[in-house]
Amino acid sequence: MDEHRIDPDEERRTIVERYTKGREKIRDQIGDWEDPQNLVLFTDRYGFIHDQQLPPRLSKHEAKVRQKEISRTSKWLKMLEQWDKYFPNSEKLRKRVYKGIPNSLRGEVWTRLMEVPQVKKEQEGRYQELLDYGLYNSKDIRQIDLDINRTFRNNDMFRDRFNAKQQELFRILVAYSVYNKEIGYTQGMSQIAALLLMYTSNEEDAFWSLDRLMSGEKYAMHGFFIDGFPKLQRFADHHDKILKKFLPRVYKHFKKFDINATLYTLKWFFQCFLDRVPFSLTLRIWDCFMLDGEMILTCFSYTLLKLHKRSILDKSMEDLISFLQIDLEKDFGYLDDQAIRELQIAINELRKQKMESPAKTNTDAEKPTRPFGMLLQADNVSIMTGTDDRSIAGSINLKNSDSVSLAQTSRTSSEVDQNELENTELDDVEVNDFCKIQRSCSIYDNVDINESIEAAKRLSELTTNSDQRGFFKLQITLS
Repeated sequence: MDEHRIDPDEERRTIVERYTKGREKIRDQIGDWEDPQNLVLFTDRYGFIHDQQLPPRLSKHEAKVRQKEISRTSKWLKMLEQWDKYFPNSEKLRKRVYKGIPNSLRGEVWTRLMEVPQVKKEQEGRYQELLDYGLYNSKDIRQIDLDINRTFRNNDMFRDRFNAKQQELFRILVAYSVYNKEIGYTQGMSQIAALLLMYTSNEEDAFWSLDRLMSGEKYAMHGFFIDGFPKLQRFADHHDKILKKFLPRVYKHFKKFDINATLYTLKWFFQCFLDRVPFSLTLRIWDCFMLDGEMILTCFSYTLLKLHKRSILDKSMEDLISFLQIDLEKDFGYLDDQAIRELQIAINELRKQKMESPAKTNTDAEKPTRPFGMLLQADNVSIMTGTDDRSIAGSINLKNSDSVSLAQTSRTSSEVDQNELENTELDDVEVNDFCKIQRSCSIYDNVDINESIEAAKRLSELTTNSDQRGFFKLQITLS
């Protein structure tokens, strides 16, 4: 019986070696079950894969949204040139964030809102140390590998097993698993890190962004992931208080079916609505979350239920769970701008009652109790590891990756150019604030290439660091 047991150290070495070598060098070792079928598929503007051809032209509303995004890009670039003037308390910055950060600038703005450049400067060289140590010693490598194999496999960036983005994601999660030893690696982190990788300039920026989300006072997601999930319970209890006060019929409807708030808010709070609303709306929520922090989790949870109150009250228990966990991600029923306007209304409504965030009493259990990044001395590492491990880790050095972020690329699901936008009649586009619509799959269609190129050029001019400047040389295709 023991002869079939897998040696954990050998399994870890094998996994690390596969991610180190990458897809091209181990192609013949990748099982059919690990790779999606090679079918003719179509990608939207965010790299998500569809099995049907997307509409070749933008709808009138989509064209109007795209025009707005293009015009806002130049305003955002000017703001980035004078960032210290606007961050953190400018009302103009707040208004622009809630209107939506241009997709081509999203990663740059996110990292600045989280103050990642300062953290990265303070921790220079630290990420590489954590990575080298983690490849030898992380106890979570097997689980990380399993989760990467099911993280955003419906997205072009992470579709191919052991490709450049999966390699980066692996390294980030391994490094974090030894950096924050109180949590290590926990399921749910992989999607957050993958989202950050889609937009940040490189894996080190994504790593420190993850750190800011976990340990930054404004976000404090550490409390969601530690044993016992104390922050989840605190937020779920507060969510119930909001429903009881502002949506009593919805509250009673949930109680009728014995539906606890933690059942449907788990991904809302743990991952800030990833996979629970359409991706374009998720990004808008994350824009607000990056600026205003954890109160967005509470306020948008209320917003979502308020918008869909009638549908919720008409549903049985089984239909209700499906509606909240599956259906709304496919068709939210409201335009992104409408949802964010309602979020702003909800924030003001809850603030009047001082309920925009749960009370921060008795939160000690949510806070880290051990210093981050405390590693064994290098002398001890050699005792614990073999030479094979070290040769593998030694070959992994941070450098400019061949992969790119969503802020650098223009998806090619259909040919949409500036002329098409200019020729689209926009005057007759009228949408009532609360009219429900069916979301067309082309809402995620191609970004304008000229917009991305111009943004990249301007950001390159803003950047003084040579490594960052190299990042902003626009690449159009994904690895």
